Amino acid sequence: MKACKNCHRLTEAPICQICQMPTSKTWQGYVVVSDPERSMIAHRMNITKKGKYALKVR
Repeated sequence: MKACKNCHRLTEAPICQICQMPTSKTWQGYVVVSDPERSMIAHRMNITKKGKYALKVR
């Protein structure tokens, strides 16, 4: 599993399908966002879509 360097979304692809940025194998922690409009974590991480996201990406 890889994480996008820009939006932190977790994916298997070498390029993020959401923002078209490269992904990295070096990431830590993850959060699953099911309702981004009501989630405080999603608000702080600027997440607007449902999905799995890494907390830290290098």
